[in-house]
Amino acid sequence: MPPEERPSTRHVENVAFVASASDEAETARRRLSHKYGSSPPEMADVIVALGGDGFMLTALHRFMNTGKPIYGMHRGSVGFLMNDFRFDGLMERLARAETTRIRPLIMQTTGRDGEMREARAFNEVALWRQTYQAAKLRIAIDGKERLSELICDGLIMATPAGSTAYNFSAHGPIIPLGAPLLAVTPISPFRPRRWRGALVPDHAEIVVDALDTGKRPVGAAADHTEIRDVERVVVRQDAASESLLMFDHDHSWEERILAEQFQY
Repeated sequence: MPPEERPSTRHVENVAFVASASDEAETARRRLSHKYGSSPPEMADVIVALGGDGFMLTALHRFMNTGKPIYGMHRGSVGFLMNDFRFDGLMERLARAETTRIRPLIMQTTGRDGEMREARAFNEVALWRQTYQAAKLRIAIDGKERLSELICDGLIMATPAGSTAYNFSAHGPIIPLGAPLLAVTPISPFRPRRWRGALVPDHAEIVVDALDTGKRPVGAAADHTEIRDVERVVVRQDAASESLLMFDHDHSWEERILAEQFQY
């Protein structure tokens, strides 16, 4: 089921304020809590997250599958996932906000030592070279080999939510939020030189094998979770999990994505 955007119909009474470790975010949390009151997260109708996009990812993982929508306000470095910070009118903004459902990717890794590990990512799963040597990767989609050898600095598998982040910086495509697609984007590809990535269905299973890892060690990351010395990475959408994001109705996620594509 693709993500969807819908007008919020929630009656918001109880709000939980959570903040990143920065002084700016913590000061905002204290002021907002004093003005509006702050409930424990488990009793709140809405979670208000104060910080940047990194903190929003932390909140998305923390409140995954709780049914608690998260409304971010920008008190950090990067704020694509956040709404503008304003002290007044918060309850009215929450009542009118649009809610977007997003699903994470599951990353399953097999290490050089045979250990298997699992993590989830709302933005992207990324592989990267751990040393000066370029990585050699083999890519299969739904059991069919698509690239027998990709020599590169790394590889990104991004959700629509993450397509404007690391993926976009690596010249990958921006994906509209409702599109049932994942971006597979190489980082500094050397061979094949002309390959610039692919779009695959979001229900696809992507298998990436790291080749010659004794000489060319490879690491992998799912959002904040980093795993080193991997030999195989399997990525697919976790259709059983979701988090809820809230955006001001006059600055929806779709509007942000369109605006990002027309910047120069």
